[in-house]
Amino acid sequence: MATDRPLCVIVGAGEGLGVSLARAFAHDGNDLILIGRSVEGVTKAREAAQDAGANVEAVQADARDAGAIAAALGPRGGEAEILVYNPRGASTFKLPLEVTAAELTDVLALEVVGALAAAQAVLPGMLVRGRGTIIFSSATAALRGAGRNLLYAAGKFGLRGMAQSLAKAYASKGVHVAHVRLDCALDVPVIKKMMGAQYNREKTADPDDVAKSYVWVHHQPRSAWSNEIELRPFTEDWTF
Repeated sequence: MATDRPLCVIVGAGEGLGVSLARAFAHDGNDLILIGRSVEGVTKAREAAQDAGANVEAVQADARDAGAIAAALGPRGGEAEILVYNPRGASTFKLPLEVTAAELTDVLALEVVGALAAAQAVLPGMLVRGRGTIIFSSATAALRGAGRNLLYAAGKFGLRGMAQSLAKAYASKGVHVAHVRLDCALDVPVIKKMMGAQYNREKTADPDDVAKSYVWVHHQPRSAWSNEIELRPFTEDWTF
């Protein structure tokens, strides 16, 4: 797959935003390595990127398994100019006394351990070249918890802290690290199913538009980098 086009790695290249990210970074002139838990999801993202002119390698791996992420990237990880960490876990809403240690361990494996493994796979090459972009998909839960979302908040708090730490460690070496908080529901199949009769497209964010913002982050001039990005549709009332 070696070409003269930059390489973008997307972990969590499933349906919805994963497909949009693959398409957007392909249109931006990048080849891609797509990693996802679902063969079907990765296939959709691969087709979208190929239709946009990219050379694509698709790999099935579970982001909760740090070893699997490292193995999926292998030596190619060192070639990556861009990493987008975008896996999505199951939505589990429980009171704190109902949460099990196994559930918390699983969330932290996905949101923090897997994210660090992916970053560690691409950072050495970025540091050698003196440039690179790492973007983590996140949510408002990274800023505040709620009575029934301890699991989600714990994972996103950890992800946000790691993104800040990576930025402070490596920004001066040329690596741009951004934490993107999606303060919204995305217009994707799983959200439509969850919302049911309450679904209203204008109250969701178009994943293609969100993906354009990720590409914009990648192209920010290094004299004016963002670490925290917050995205929401114009209809969001900020009350959650």
